[in-house]
Amino acid sequence: MAPNASAPAPNDLSNWWMPFTDNRYFKANPRQLVAAKDMHYTAADGRQVLDGTAGLWCVNAGHGRERITAAIKAQAELMDFAPSFQVGHPAAFQLAARLADIMPDGLDRIFFTNSGSESVDTALKIALAYWRARGEGQRTRLIGRERGYHGVGFGGISVGGILSNRRAFGPGLPGTDHLPHTHDLARNAFSRGQPAHGAELADRLEALIALHGADTIAAVIVEPLAGSTGVLVPPVGYLERLRAITAQHGILLIFDEVISGFGRLGAATAAERFGVTPDIICLAKGLTNAAVPMGAVATGRHVYDGIVHGAGDAPGIELFHGYTYSAHPLACAAALATLETYADEGLFARAHSLEQHWETALHALRELPHVIDVRNFGLVAGIELVPIAGQPGARGQALFRAMFDSGLLIRVTGDIIALSPPLIIDAAQIDEIADRLAVGLHGLA
Repeated sequence: MAPNASAPAPNDLSNWWMPFTDNRYFKANPRQLVAAKDMHYTAADGRQVLDGTAGLWCVNAGHGRERITAAIKAQAELMDFAPSFQVGHPAAFQLAARLADIMPDGLDRIFFTNSGSESVDTALKIALAYWRARGEGQRTRLIGRERGYHGVGFGGISVGGILSNRRAFGPGLPGTDHLPHTHDLARNAFSRGQPAHGAELADRLEALIALHGADTIAAVIVEPLAGSTGVLVPPVGYLERLRAITAQHGILLIFDEVISGFGRLGAATAAERFGVTPDIICLAKGLTNAAVPMGAVATGRHVYDGIVHGAGDAPGIELFHGYTYSAHPLACAAALATLETYADEGLFARAHSLEQHWETALHALRELPHVIDVRNFGLVAGIELVPIAGQPGARGQALFRAMFDSGLLIRVTGDIIALSPPLIIDAAQIDEIADRLAVGLHGLA
């Protein structure tokens, strides 16, 4: 047989349509990663690259953890796949129980998904199904927040508030509305921890309730700490006020903790850290240390009971929703091993203990060129740069490329640097991140 002249050559970059990527630029200037261990990636040219982003907010226990890879291998040899419709397997129930143990009190019913986007869409559907099961099917409105990121499903982009994630895809779900975001450079620049100003922005929910009627609103969804939109830390009292208003009007409150869960803020969840318990929590990323894709939705028992027991003695499926790979055996094995790793190594407490050093090191950058804000909470930080006139995002991209080439992986959202290292980071590596950023900022045009 003659060779296929159209077949790609080895290492051909043309076929993969990369997500959230400037494909034209990348394929002309590729930066590839070929290995990872602990706090570092290895680039294609052999350089070590310090991971300042835990991959993509997800490798919380560091790379290449042997316990996790061994668990995946053992499960693959035992049983590679099991359907989860009308049958189950032990690891799924073990994992649900283990997750319930670290969720806030009462949020002990767990639905498994495969990503943060699926977790959000699942949570929204559960909220709608809950009200229908209670005989209040008119509650269909969903309230998100400006600058919110809730994944890329149609539900997630509808309640989300990042314009570029919505612009090309039509109007989205009907019946959505948005709270204002909490970012306030004029009053809160260079806040250490929770900013002092902005709790009153939660009161805008009262205006939306007056406009639409509480009896039409199914749920409010927010990220307790917004990550992908540039690290927006909740003002003191803001989340408490949202919880009080939703409880007063009988509206479900959903926390999207895809980023903030599993130690990122020094606790199992942001709900625990901030002392505010929602009705539903969306999870993913750090659940499996990113070794196998997986997400989960933790719901209050009242939500589960409202749907599952709401039909009384009527037989049949209570919630017509799920995924082929819900509670995939390999993902369950990875998650169980990940949770054991967090617990045995005390990584949530470790993150909490490093907060002060992290804060001090990064706030030392405040006087450097182009920096207009530094904000932090837990092991997360955002460094906002003044945009180049007429070229929003260009300065951030220039710094991203310069940092990668110098051996540091950061994430940028427009002109905001987002940092979220693995929880195994040490003080010297925190200082290294700050030092490398200082050099990079001095070198920016």
